[in-house]
Amino acid sequence: MTDSVPGVDPCGGGIGVPAAGLPGVGVLRQQQASAPADLVAGLYQAHGLALVRTALMLVGDKPTAEDVVQDAFIGLYRAMPRLSGNDKALAYLRASVVNGCRSVHRARSRAFARPVQHSPAVWSAESAAMAHEESRLAMQAVSRLPRRAREVLALRYYLGLPDAEIAAALGISRGSVSSTASRALAVLARELKGEL
Repeated sequence: MTDSVPGVDPCGGGIGVPAAGLPGVGVLRQQQASAPADLVAGLYQAHGLALVRTALMLVGDKPTAEDVVQDAFIGLYRAMPRLSGNDKALAYLRASVVNGCRSVHRARSRAFARPVQHSPAVWSAESAAMAHEESRLAMQAVSRLPRRAREVLALRYYLGLPDAEIAAALGISRGSVSSTASRALAVLARELKGEL
């Protein structure tokens, strides 16, 4: 029978000193704290570019799109303790990006004290020189669509989301997603047929 010495771990570690091969309390706390950061970093690597492209389509300029996506990732990191599971993180990001783009449009309309007029996306001289004429015309036509139609098309064709996930991200019914996309595509087809 082994005598137990007060303050000494019978597995070999003293007070505050972990036994060989076992993590200490400080190490466990550090691992738990880094878990949300690792998840957010992984999501950024996997989905950051697609989310920036989606936001670019919705707001029309790259710096604002990048800011919206950055704010969405910061919000996700802060909300991690409140999320019911890590599988909800991507849906949270998508909804945050769409809501952030809506906030940009609201701020722009307040700044100009008039309704937001959907102007074509602003492109740099280098981008315009490299872009094909068909792509430029298509982006202009998309930029003239109503906000909801642009959101549905961006989530469906830029992110490749199914209608159920688009409906969840935008807070509308699945039928509204289908009908909005159908009407938007019909408008684009008419406009592009006349311009090409």
